[in-house]
Parts: sequence; C-alpha cells; structure tokens
Amino acid sequence: MITSLQNPLVKQMRKLHRPKERLQQHLSLLEGTHLLEEACAVNIPLTTVCCTSDWLEEHTQLWERATQQAGRAEIVSPEVLQAIATTVQPDGVVASVARLMPRSPTFPVTLGVALETIQDPGNVGTLIRTAAAVGVDGLWISADSVDLDHPKVLRATAGQWFRLPMAVSADLKQDVTSFKQLGGQVIATLPFAQTPYWEIDWQQPSLILLGNEGAGLTTELAALADVNVTIPLMAGVESLNVAIAAAVILYEARRQREVGV
Repeated sequence: MITSLQNPLVKQMRKLHRPKERLQQHLSLLEGTHLLEEACAVNIPLTTVCCTSDWLEEHTQLWERATQQAGRAEIVSPEVLQAIATTVQPDGVVASVARLMPRSPTFPVTLGVALETIQDPGNVGTLIRTAAAVGVDGLWISADSVDLDHPKVLRATAGQWFRLPMAVSADLKQDVTSFKQLGGQVIATLPFAQTPYWEIDWQQPSLILLGNEGAGLTTELAALADVNVTIPLMAGVESLNVAIAAAVILYEARRQREVGV
C-alpha cells in the first residue's frame, strides 16, 4: 500500500491536475467509480489505477477488470487518494490514461453542436452528457475553450464522453462552413433574436451555435447562421446557463424528430 505523499507515483499523478502537465505527460485523469466503469466498458487502456482498500472491498470485479487493462495498479491510503484526486470527497478510485482523444464526428451530421470559447468545465461536461442523451452525432468545440479532458469535464459527462463524437476545432468557422456546404442549416442562439427556438424546423440537418458564458457568440461566427433563435424569458431574467439553454433547444429538436412539428 502506498501511504506517502512523497511517493514518485503520487507526485506524478498530482501534477495531472494542471492542464500543462496533462499535455506534457500526455495523460488524463479519470476519477470515480462510474467513469472507471465506462472506461472499462469501452476498453480504454489504463496507465495507472489507484484505489483505497475500502473501495476494493466493494468493487472487486471492477478492480479485477481495471487491473487487466492497466499498466500499473496500486492500493493507496485514503490520504494519498485524496491528494491525487481533484474532487473534495473522492469516492475511492482514480486512474490515469493516455491523453484521451474523442471519437471525431464525420459528415454528414444530422444534429450537431458547435461551442465557441466555453470556459466552465462543468458546462462543457453537462453539454456533452445532454448531447449524448438527445442523440447528437457531432460536437465541435473551439480550441480556446476549456480542455475536453479537464477532470471536471470528464466527471460532468457521467461517462458519456466516451460515446459522443467530438472534435477540438482549430477553425470553428471553417467547420461550420463545411456543415453549411453539405446542405445543413446553422442556428445561432442570440438574446436579441425574434424567433423562438420551437418555430424552427428541426427535422432537417441542423447545427446549433452556442457561445461563451459571458460574451456569447462572436460576430464572425454568428454571421454564418442561417437563422437566429432565442429562448423567451420572463421579465427580469437576463439569461440561461449555456448548458441549460442547450438542453432546452436540443430536446425540442428531438421532439420534432420523433413526433413531428
């Protein structure tokens, strides 16, 4: 059992809290039982997996499967697990993997989402989880957004990170243009728009543009939209959280596709 915070493995895994270190070490952190289950379900090779003895007693089968996929497996003290986890109250297991690369979307896409400069990892993770639940088949995120392998992004996806086709876009405008050239409609979510989101025909191939939590979409990206939509709000309510806004719109798209307009 590893009990020292000075252990080289502990030091190395703690460094993965920082984006620069994840990039340099080419590793990502998976925290918690559910993420580990999902990673094992899709046969993600694990570099290292660490758990407490209490966690092991309750998850023997998952531990056996994880150790078969891991290069190294260690039992650690609760204090060590607390140190290598980014959560305040980790549930007993943390793993590292070769830096995760999402499954890229492929055209044509029937329902897609493009995210521009989204900074909050919880928002991005929730968006990914919602998009997977609705049946989105392509998500693009600008390179100046939060890292897709940020530990909080991964946790907030509830394991759907591994299932949704996604790409970090070096040129989001070009990706949106490519979608348009294939005949899809591009819908920008803008607070000053006059058209409610439910008046759009979502049964045709559609790409939703969602912008930064504070600034919204840039003028350049919004200009590529075929139509602008808004989510009507009661007086005095300034805006919705971007992940909530995405959920509202995406489920209208799914409703129309299942039952018609």
